[in-house]
Order: sequence, then structure tokens, then C-alpha cells
Amino acid sequence: MPDLNPCAADPRLLWAPQAWVQGQWRSDVVLTVDVNGQLLEVCTGMAAPPGATRLPGPVLPGMVNAHSHAFQRAFAGLAERRSGERDDFWSWRDRMYAVALRVTPEQLHAIATQLYTEMLRGGYTQVCEFHYLHHDADGSRYADPAEMSLALVQAAQDAGIGITLLPVLYQRAGFTQATLREDQRRFASTVELVRTLSSRVNALMSPLARAGLAVHSLRAAPAEAVQELALQARFLDGPVHIHIAEQTAEVDDCLAATGLRPIEWLARHVPLDHRWHLVHATHTTPGEIEAVRRSGAGVVICPSTEANLGDGLCDLPGWLASDTPLSIGSDSHMSRSWVDELRWLEYGQRLALRRRNVAAAPELGLASTAARLFDRSIAGGAAAAGFERWGLVEGARADLLVLDADAPGLLGVPDSHRLDALVFATNALAFTEVWVAGQRRLEQGLHIRQREARAGFAHAMRELWAEL
Repeated sequence: MPDLNPCAADPRLLWAPQAWVQGQWRSDVVLTVDVNGQLLEVCTGMAAPPGATRLPGPVLPGMVNAHSHAFQRAFAGLAERRSGERDDFWSWRDRMYAVALRVTPEQLHAIATQLYTEMLRGGYTQVCEFHYLHHDADGSRYADPAEMSLALVQAAQDAGIGITLLPVLYQRAGFTQATLREDQRRFASTVELVRTLSSRVNALMSPLARAGLAVHSLRAAPAEAVQELALQARFLDGPVHIHIAEQTAEVDDCLAATGLRPIEWLARHVPLDHRWHLVHATHTTPGEIEAVRRSGAGVVICPSTEANLGDGLCDLPGWLASDTPLSIGSDSHMSRSWVDELRWLEYGQRLALRRRNVAAAPELGLASTAARLFDRSIAGGAAAAGFERWGLVEGARADLLVLDADAPGLLGVPDSHRLDALVFATNALAFTEVWVAGQRRLEQGLHIRQREARAGFAHAMRELWAEL
């Protein structure tokens, strides 16, 4: 009987001198990729088969960027001056709204396309887009309510990166506010709207685009709306994200309004499960970490943004010890490289605790800080983006990062320490090729549409910031 499986037709063979397979470097690795860009087979210790594409360096799996606000790429570097006595997250947010109130769908597409090419150069092959810029500049709905959502999906397709769109529920300005502020008018949404936007993206049936749902934060949505969204999410196939406990002021306001801390309230009033991912989760108690662990939910940490905004440091030892799924995100895009995020994640803890290799766990056979953080972020990122399988394993999407073994920081380093050197000793991007779903997106460190993306981004920036 003939094989009728379309995935078995015309497989493509890739061969790598080394690859990160199941938490260790393995040599002479053959990757069999089907016509849909999925890994059919991963074999180690094999010579390159005839006709195989020889990858020019060691191979890592692609990383998921689990938290992104694409439009904020247009604001990166433009809030690094202080004119008043104090500057913090809240004053930064007020200035960021100037971008949110001006970006058009065309500009958003240009900004996101450039951003997503930069993410690919930084080793991300899937992005979770936390999207709340829904409406026109005056707050009115577009003729197609999904116009801004689809601009992001199109940008991801143009760049060649996978996207998990997360339309955001956003209804009020704070715990004691009944409505949004005037400068938040573009964010207004209902459970019905965000579910509709999610369904629109999933209906595209695009191999690189999928959608879930999101709640901006407990301060931005009343309890009944959060609970309604949680109920609706049970009937949808996709992840659910929420900002939570990012700022101490948010924790204080939640305590004053509800008598509970944010994560404490969420764990008591929402049926959390493995599809929920708590973004930032910076200010926690051991009891809250234990509640998240019991629920199966994950956390998304954004070290470069949390540092830039002065948010504070998460309890990384606590999250690691609890075995909570952990992922990373670039958030406001001060950095677009997962290497930077893992370095910041560990270095913040070293500065606070005055210890080295905080994330390592030699008692568990995990002596490498970089390897432990990388593997946890690979697994946690897959869950955050809505994937059951990720990495260099059969059934996962064929997303590959090819290292330049001669790059500064990697040259001459023994194979066994290559990942450590990549995270802690490189000061430049070290990926010579990046593949998404079995297709090469970067070659010799350059994106295939880099010139076009840069031109569009530069034009959008001139329109947005001409007066500067």
C-alpha cells in the first residue's frame, strides 16, 4: 500500500557537525525535514548523506520570544533622558503613549517587519505579540477591526518569523478607575473583540501564524471580565498571557483594592493551567510561586526591559527551584537578542546576591548556568507560544540557529563550553544562518529582506519623529 502521508514526500536532509540535542552537544547530526517544515527525524553520529545540505557550523534550536510590543520598537532609545526630579516606569509609560497614539497600520507593519528581522538575527524564530493597539488614533474602530492585528501578522510573514498573536483585553486605567484614560483610547477592548481577533488569525490557517488571548493586567480589567476571558479561553486552542506584579506600585494598589497581592488574587480567582503565562512576575512571595507551580502556569521574564524600566529583579532561584515553566521576552525591545536576555537574567542575580552562577544546579547535574537557562527557556517558550513540541526533536518545527564558531567569544572555545561562551563571552551576534520551518531566513548573518525592511522602518521613523 503506498504511503499517503504528505509529510513523508520529498524530505530534505540537513547535516550539522554538532547540534544541541536533548540538552547536550552531539556530533554529526542529520536532520530530516518534511515539506511542511517539520522535523521527521533527528539522528546523531552519522556521516552526511549524499545530497544533504551541510550547515556551516554548530546548530542550536530557535528561541521563542515570549513577550513583544512591536510598536515600542519605534520608541527604543528615545526615553533615555530625564527632565524632572524622578523617572520611573510610570513616567516612561506616559511618554510611550505618544507613539501609541500616532502609529498607523502602515507604520506598524514597517516597524514590526524591521523588528522581526532583528529578532531573527538575535536568534528568535517565534514571537508572542502582546497586542493592544487595536483602534484608530481617535479611538474609533477601523472598518476591519483586525486591521492592526493583520498588519503584525503580515510583518511576521514578510520577515519569515513565526508569530503567536495575543489580542489584549484592556478596559480601565487602574483598580479604582471605571474607564480608560484619554491617552489609552486606542486600547479599548472587550472579551468578544479579543476573541474575534484571535479567531481571525487562527482562521488564516497560516503555517507560521497562530493566536491566543491576553489580559493586559489586573489593574486594566475588572475581575468579572478577567474571569469571563478565562472561561472563554477554555474553549480555544491557544495560550493566555497577562502582565502581573511588574511594579511595586501595582502590588500596593492591588492590595488596597482587593486585599490580595496580584498573583495571589489571580491564583485564587482564575482557573490557571498550563496555557497561562504570567509576564514579569517580578514581585512575588514564596507562597505565590508555590501557587503558580501547583497550577501548571508559566512565567515570562524580560530582563533587559525590566532593567531599563527599573522594575526590579525577580526571584529567579525561587522560580527555578519550583520547576515553573520559564520563558524570556524582549518586551520593549531595548535588546532583540535572547543571548542578551539570558546574560541579563543571570547577571542581575549575581549583582543582587553577590554570587556567581546563580542559575546553575550542580546538585542536579546542571553545572552550566547557560545550559540550564537555555533549556528552560526553550521549553517554557514553546508552551508560551502554544507549541507542544519545540527544539531539535521529532515532530517540532525545523527552526535552527547556525553558530559562527569563529565569532569573537567562540573562537577556540572547547565544544563542551560553547554555549557558556555564547551567553557570557560574546559581544556581537554570532549566528551566521537562521532557519524557520526548514527555510533559510538569514545567510552569512544577513536577513534576506534586510535592505527593504530597513528602508521601510527608516521612513516610518521619519514620519513619527520628524520634529526631533
